[in-house]
Amino acid sequence: MFKILSSQIADSIDIKAFKASYDKALIHSDSDELFYETGPYQFIYVFRYGVVAFSNPNEKEVNDFIQFAKPYCKNHFESQLTDELWVETNAAENKFGHTKIELVKPSVEGLRIIMLNVSQSVALDYYSNQTELLLQATNQHTLFLEQKGKLDFSGKKLNQFIGKIINFRNSINDTLYIFDSVPETWEDEELYKIDIELKKTFDLQARYRNIQEELAIIKENMSLLIDLMHQRKSAFLEVVVIVLILVEVVNLLIEKII
Repeated sequence: MFKILSSQIADSIDIKAFKASYDKALIHSDSDELFYETGPYQFIYVFRYGVVAFSNPNEKEVNDFIQFAKPYCKNHFESQLTDELWVETNAAENKFGHTKIELVKPSVEGLRIIMLNVSQSVALDYYSNQTELLLQATNQHTLFLEQKGKLDFSGKKLNQFIGKIINFRNSINDTLYIFDSVPETWEDEELYKIDIELKKTFDLQARYRNIQEELAIIKENMSLLIDLMHQRKSAFLEVVVIVLILVEVVNLLIEKII
C-alpha cells in the first residue's frame, strides 16, 4: 500500500519553464501538465493550475520539490490545500473509497489517472474557497445597499469586481476538465472504469456545477448593482439638466427685470 498526496501550491505554475529545468524521467507532457517517474511506484504530477501530486512520497521529497518549483509559481502559497488517498495493490477486485482505493493490477497510466482525479479534487476545493470569498464580498455590497439604500463603491470599482469574477470563471473553465476523460481512457476500458469511478467517488461534476452556479449568482447580483449604478448616474444627469434650465430661466427673468 502507498499514498497519493496532492497539494495546491500556487495559483498557477509555468509548465514550459519548469519542464526545461527539471531533469527527471518525463513520461507524459502537454501544455497543461507534466508527469514524471522518480522511482518504483513514485511519480510526480505537475499541473498548470498550481497543483502538484506525488505518488509514494516522503515528507522531505515533497518539501524539496515544492521549494524547487517555487520560482515557477505564480502567487506561491505558504499554506497549502492538500488531499491524500491510499492505494492498495494486488486486491481481489477494484474498489473505490474517499480515503482508499484497491486495485487488482496497478499500471502507470492507472496511477496517473488516480493522481489526476485527486488533483482535480484539490483544485475544486481551492476554487470553492475562492468562490465563497467572492460571494461574501458580494453579500457585503448588497447588505450595505439594503441597510443604507445606496451603493458603497464607484462605477470603476464595480466594473473591476465584475472583471475579477469573469476572469476567475474563465480560469476554472480553462484549467479544469472535470467532464472529460483523458485520451488514454478512450481505448482502454479498465482505465475508463477507474476514471469514471474516481469522478463519482470525489463527486467532481456536482462540485464543479455548484461552483459555476454560485459564480452565476454572483455575476447576476453584480450586474443588477451595475444597473442601479447606471440609474443613479441617469438620475444625477437629469437633476443637472433641470438645474441648468432653472439657472437659464432665472437669468432671463433677471435680464427682463433689469
